[in-house]
Amino acid sequence: MSDGFRIEKDSLGEVRVPIGALYGAQTQRAVENFPISGQGFGRGFIQALGMLKKAAALTNQELGNLDKEIAEAIATAAGEVATGEWDDQFVVDIYQTGSGTSTNMNANEVVAHRASQIIGGEGSVHPNDHVNFGQSSNDLIPSAIHIAARVAMERELIPALTHLRDALSGRAEAFDHIVKSGRTHLMDATPVRLGQQFGGYAHQITKGIERVRHASEELTELALGGTAVGTGINTHAEFAERVIARVSEELDLEFREAENHFEAQAAKDAAVNAAGVLNTVATSFFKIADDVRWLASGPTSGIAEIRLPAVQPGSSIMPGKVNPVMCEAMMMVAARVMGNHTTVTIAGQRGNFELNVMMPVLAQALLESIALLSNVARTFADRCVQGIEANEARAKELLEKNPSIATALNLYIGYDDATKVAKEAAEGGLSVRDVVEKKGLLKPEEIDEALDVRAMTEPGLPGT
Repeated sequence: MSDGFRIEKDSLGEVRVPIGALYGAQTQRAVENFPISGQGFGRGFIQALGMLKKAAALTNQELGNLDKEIAEAIATAAGEVATGEWDDQFVVDIYQTGSGTSTNMNANEVVAHRASQIIGGEGSVHPNDHVNFGQSSNDLIPSAIHIAARVAMERELIPALTHLRDALSGRAEAFDHIVKSGRTHLMDATPVRLGQQFGGYAHQITKGIERVRHASEELTELALGGTAVGTGINTHAEFAERVIARVSEELDLEFREAENHFEAQAAKDAAVNAAGVLNTVATSFFKIADDVRWLASGPTSGIAEIRLPAVQPGSSIMPGKVNPVMCEAMMMVAARVMGNHTTVTIAGQRGNFELNVMMPVLAQALLESIALLSNVARTFADRCVQGIEANEARAKELLEKNPSIATALNLYIGYDDATKVAKEAAEGGLSVRDVVEKKGLLKPEEIDEALDVRAMTEPGLPGT
């Protein structure tokens, strides 16, 4: 040892490794080979790795493949990895070998070194022969991707979406009595209730929750047991099933061995599908945030039918200006998730023959999208949606001048005459009622019946 380094060896020779590091030669080579982004795998993925290594050690002991002392030491060390005790030892960049072998060896070396410390014999636990027994990076990494993504979807994203849905539903109920102008093509259209608008947003999120649940269910299949190419070479026939059962029990979340290991290792279609669902949720987020932003535009020169909570000053130069910052944050998250969907799609295409070779970036993009959507859903609900107020006077003002109300006259005076009424109202800045009364087109009671704006927000015909 010298200058703060120790000498480790692998199949390529000697490597200088920091004295205090739990990792070894292969991890250090990866650190030197891939100084690319400074981004490593996050907590959820490292947790999944630790849980798999722990379950594998206990299963291998149970099957007679590992000495009890070594297996228990590995299980203890891997458990520490799972709980986050050694996150600082996971130092390999996302942009690395496409199978994730560098990160798998990072885990193997950390667990082996720590297990050796527990036993009290330096080098007594081997990263490949003991920690990695019955596994390959090629089946372990995709299994960790599915576990981490499914856990994040079930424990973070679905609860966050439910929270946002409930906030939107609350506004829908509060605003149900407010009749306002509908808009299609950004132009005035027949009336809707503000509550109906927010109810539509809430249902978008409800549908998103259903889609996430379906995608999460597909992630229950794990590639573990296929080892190098899907054949299961060098592993016990019961290994994968027993390991997966242990992980499922510990997480209280269902996982099962892949129906076809060649599909599970060569393809990443379940992950691509999950990213597609996240992309759909992001599209919903963008639409909702953008609508809310426009509905609140103003306060004097825009639509201004709603008021957003003032959460921070909006300008460094314009006094008193307040901007729809929560909407903008949500839209940026949506854009990032859409970009991540493209990354996952391209990565999923690279399942050449028996192995996908873009798994690390696929994992990072997928897990980042889940985290971003989860966080912004809660933030947007708490700091924007729940504080939205309706500007009823403004909604009424715009509705009264909306020429599309003339649509309700079709059944009384016909489309052509109703068109003339709408044009005259728009050109003269009059209400449709004013034009109909001025021209004497209908009796007063017929006008009230035809131009009942609340009735226009429900299906049916007048008098039915």
